[in-house]
Amino acid sequence: MNKDGLEQKNKTHSVEELDEKIAMRVSVVSIVVNLILSFFKLMAGFIGNSGAMVSDAVHSASDVFSTLIVIVGVKISGKKSDTHHPYGHERMECVAAIILAVILFATGIGIGISGVEKIISGSETGIEIPGVIALVAAVVSIAVKEWMYWYTRAAAKKINSGALMADAWHHRSDSLSSIGAFVGILGARLGFPILDPMASLVICLFIAKAAYDIFKDAVDKMVDKSCDEQTIQEMKKVINEQPGVKQIDMIHTRLFGAKIYVDIEIAADSSLTLLEAHEIAQRVHDKIETTFPLVKHCMVHVNPI
Repeated sequence: MNKDGLEQKNKTHSVEELDEKIAMRVSVVSIVVNLILSFFKLMAGFIGNSGAMVSDAVHSASDVFSTLIVIVGVKISGKKSDTHHPYGHERMECVAAIILAVILFATGIGIGISGVEKIISGSETGIEIPGVIALVAAVVSIAVKEWMYWYTRAAAKKINSGALMADAWHHRSDSLSSIGAFVGILGARLGFPILDPMASLVICLFIAKAAYDIFKDAVDKMVDKSCDEQTIQEMKKVINEQPGVKQIDMIHTRLFGAKIYVDIEIAADSSLTLLEAHEIAQRVHDKIETTFPLVKHCMVHVNPI
C-alpha cells in the first residue's frame, strides 16, 4: 500500500473511532435521562392516580433496554476486521436496529391493546379522574423526549447509524405516548375520559409505521442493496474527471451496514504500461474514498479500450 493509501486507512480508522465515541456518549445520556424520567412519571402516575401515566413510565423504562441494545450493536460493529470477519462487523448494527424495530412495534401494539381494553372497561365501570401532577408529568415527558429524539437523530445522521436512528425513533414513540397520556388526562379532567384510549389507538399506528421504516432500512443494508441513484451518479462524475479514464465500463455499489463497498471497471488507453494503468486506478480509488467518507472499500479494475 502506498503512503496515500496508508494515510487514508488511518483516517478511516480514526473516523470510525470518533463515530463510536459519539454513539456511546449519546447512549449514556439517553440511559440517564430515561431512568430519571421514568422514576418521575411513575411517582406522578401513582400520586395522581393516572393509569395512563404509569403505563407511560413503563414505556420510558423500556427505552433503557433498547439503548443498551444500541450500545452493544455499535460496539460490536466498530470492531476491526479479523480472520473470520475480513469485511468487518458493520452488519451487527443492522441486527441491533432490527431488534429495536421489533421492540418498537411490540410497544405500539401494546399501547393499542391497552387503548382497546380501556374503551371496553371504561364503558362498564368508568375511568377515574387523574390529578394535576399527572398532567404536569405528561408535559415534562413530551418536552424531554422530543429533545432526546432530535439530539439522538442528529448524532445518528452525523455518523450514519441505523441503530442510533432506531433509538431516536424510540424516543419519538415515547413522546407520542406522552402526548396520548396528556390528551387522555386532560380529557378526563374536562369530562371526556374516552379521549385517552382513543389517542392510544392513533399513537399505535404512528409507532408501527416508524418500526416498519426502521426494519426495512436495516434489512436493505443486510441484503447488499445498492446506493441511491444520486450517489452513484456523483461517483460516476468523480471517476470521469480523473486523468486517463476514457470511460466507465461498470460500477456496482452495495450497502454493508452503514458503510459502502464499490466495485469499478474503467477503460484506459491500451498502449499504457502496467505502472501507468495502475496509477490511473489508484487515483480513481483514492478520489472515491476521499470524496465519499462512507465508502469503506473501493476496488478498481482497468480494461484496455
